[in-house]
Amino acid sequence: MEETIRARGHENVTARHASTFEVTTDDYLTPAGDCILAVEADRAPADFAPEFADACRDPDATISVTFEAGGHEQTVTGRGHSDLTFESDRSAVGRTSDYVDDRTVLTGAEFAADGFDRGLVAALSEGAEAVVTIRVEA
Repeated sequence: MEETIRARGHENVTARHASTFEVTTDDYLTPAGDCILAVEADRAPADFAPEFADACRDPDATISVTFEAGGHEQTVTGRGHSDLTFESDRSAVGRTSDYVDDRTVLTGAEFAADGFDRGLVAALSEGAEAVVTIRVEA
């Protein structure tokens, strides 16, 4: 099962955060937003199918997020969590920790924003269109 988000990069994308990565529906990004990889997302977790959200609540589920932008592609993998709510209408966040809030779409990510390929990050900082695909395997 999968959900797809279309977004775009922004000149302030730095991808330096060590514990999270994020895609937001906001149309702006300040330099402090060092976990944000893309803005102007056309969807947020609240828009995802209930069946998808349910599958992600299985702690044994494997959840992967693939970013495609500017000819670059990278996937980060994590796991589900029973407390995932998929209620945020603003942003989707992947976390290396087990912390969960309404924005969280996966926990235990193998890396955060600072682990993304610098070529992908450069494309996003130049405003490249991004396709973010979130897949769950229960």
